[in-house]
Amino acid sequence: MKFFGVDKKSLILVIISVIIMGFCVSFLNRCNFGTDPCTATNLSIANIIGASLGNTQAVINIILLIIVVAVDRSHIGWGTFANMFLVGYSFDFMNYITRDIIKPEWFENMAVRIGVVIPVLALFIFAASIYMAAMLGASPYDAISFIIASKQSRLSFKTVRIIYDGVFVVLGYVLGRQSGVVTLIMAFLLGPMISWCRVNIIEKYVLKGKDISEGVLLHG
Repeated sequence: MKFFGVDKKSLILVIISVIIMGFCVSFLNRCNFGTDPCTATNLSIANIIGASLGNTQAVINIILLIIVVAVDRSHIGWGTFANMFLVGYSFDFMNYITRDIIKPEWFENMAVRIGVVIPVLALFIFAASIYMAAMLGASPYDAISFIIASKQSRLSFKTVRIIYDGVFVVLGYVLGRQSGVVTLIMAFLLGPMISWCRVNIIEKYVLKGKDISEGVLLHG
């Protein structure tokens, strides 16, 4: 069944996956090992201006979206808008409903932090794999890295992406010390890990042989 020309099941998968990503980022942030490079920078900016991550991320994504539309709108789709707004606001929602349930002092214990960060990071990668495998559009943050890679021929997409994420790792730390070991892991390994997860798990057991082109999203 189609919804505005898009497979309805794929759209539902994307919406659920980006919401899960937001929930995961909430717990990653509590563990204080850092989040993904984009969120690390947005969290730093949110703390500086005294705004929620959802509102901060929405404004920054809109600015980035204007740039993407002006340069190359081929990366824009329903998944773009789902990621733009649902990750940040899901983060805020999870923080809100758990603020009186989960005590901050619980995360002062290193064993607890490590015990939480490992499965949550794995779930984040799985959710991100579903979101990217659906090929319904990239977030403005992702789209800019694809555009940069496509505009030059000297560096591979993976190299461009590592440099690109690295810039945001530094920004996240300089602006508010939001970057950590998890941020570094995501900067260097998230792309290959998502690619492996897509081929070996998503395509086999979730999409079940559905024909979706590889695209620059994962391989470039």
